[in-house]
Amino acid sequence: MNLNLKEEFLGLWSRYFPGAELPITFQYTEHCGSAERVKPPAGHRCIFAELSRVRGGLSLCFDAESIGCFGGTRYAGFNDAAMPNLEYFLSCGIPGKMEGERYKKTPEIVKAWMHQVPKLQAPAEFLVFKRWDRLEETDEPDVVVFFARPDVLSGLFTLANFDVAAPDGVWAPFGAGCASTVQYPYLEKDSNTPRAVLGLFDVSARPFMPGDMLTFSVPMNRFSRMVGHMEESFLITESWSRVRTRIGKVRQDLPEQSI
Repeated sequence: MNLNLKEEFLGLWSRYFPGAELPITFQYTEHCGSAERVKPPAGHRCIFAELSRVRGGLSLCFDAESIGCFGGTRYAGFNDAAMPNLEYFLSCGIPGKMEGERYKKTPEIVKAWMHQVPKLQAPAEFLVFKRWDRLEETDEPDVVVFFARPDVLSGLFTLANFDVAAPDGVWAPFGAGCASTVQYPYLEKDSNTPRAVLGLFDVSARPFMPGDMLTFSVPMNRFSRMVGHMEESFLITESWSRVRTRIGKVRQDLPEQSI
């Protein structure tokens, strides 16, 4: 990890997004390092319940047994199998057997969607999440994840589009919250034109998040370019100054500090 970049971003974030929550990062690795290894849950547990602790400053290390959700293990790349009867679970359900979430109109639409969803195979045994200010020199983050409210999202969205001509420098694919936060942005890093991913529209994951917050996930190779553009972008204009002042006044409701 380039510690100069770490410190540069901390200073710029404080200047242009005063009071806004710091992002977290994740990386695939063969060692947990200083991160706390997450124990297997007793039952179902959404990964976003755990990530609230990372937002509070605690570094966590997951493996295939640590994530208490079938979809979470799949979209983190630890399991390639789909949930049984997923096409019914995401649509109309099966009378007397399964209640459907009704995210898609029919099982056929779900099946067509499933054929288009990319697959991720975890490249290492562990998935480590750390808040940006907890990063160490030995870390090599793959993706930076912001938990952000509308004004902050506006700034991140505009910055991500600053140096691209295409209209989709940021995109919002349909999928589980962990797909938009882990799978899609991780796969974007290998693109010739990596994009940021706007996410956490997943109704099932929403209860674990503040009601006015979404995720904005950026591959590290894209994020470093964004940081390099901050002081020549709209962030130095009077237009952003008016938004910046409002960001500083908004109560952030940050997670309790863990360490």
